Amino acid sequence: MNHWHLRQAVRIIHNGGVIAYPTEAVYGLGCDPLNAEAVLHLLALKRRSIDKGLVLIASDRDQLKPFILPLDNNQIDTLDASWPGPVTWLVPANPNTPQWLKGNHNTIAVRVTAHPLAAALCQELGHALVSTSANLSGTKPARNSLQVRRYFDQKLDGILNGPLGKLAKPTPIRDLGSGRIIRSG
Repeated sequence: MNHWHLRQAVRIIHNGGVIAYPTEAVYGLGCDPLNAEAVLHLLALKRRSIDKGLVLIASDRDQLKPFILPLDNNQIDTLDASWPGPVTWLVPANPNTPQWLKGNHNTIAVRVTAHPLAAALCQELGHALVSTSANLSGTKPARNSLQVRRYFDQKLDGILNGPLGKLAKPTPIRDLGSGRIIRSG
C-alpha cells in the first residue's frame, strides 16, 4: 500500500471530494457521509436516487455509532460474528442520520470492512465512509480503475488504486432485525 496515495485520498475526502477505491468485490465510490454537498455530487455522478439510501463502511464498529441506534448485546454479537468482513447489515438508523444517507428508510446499511485498503482509508479518515458501487445506476459495477475511468471520465476527484477482495459479487446485505437476506452475495 502506498501511504502517499492513501493520505492524498484522505485529503480529497476531507476537502469534500468524491473518490473511487477498491472493496471486497468491486470498486466503490466514497465521500464524507456528513458532507451533504459531496454526497449529493456522488449521487448525481451515479445517477442514483437519494431515496434509495447508501452503504457506509468503517474500520471498526465505533465509527458507525453516530449513524445507528444503540444495539442490544444479541445484535452486537450478530454483527461481530461477521465483522470485519464482507457482510453489509441494515440496522436501525439514528433519527439524526441525514436523509441523504438512509434514503426513505428507518434503517441504514453498514459494514465493518475487512478489505485492507478500504479499512486503512477509514482508519486514516477517522470516520465512516460512503461506499456505493462505482457505476452508473443500472450498469455493472467497475472491477478495476480503467472501468471507473470509463464510467466517470474526469468527474471524480481521485482514484485510490488497489486490488479487489476475493468476492465475485457485491457484499450480501442482511436485515439485522429479521435476519432476512436482502441481497445475496
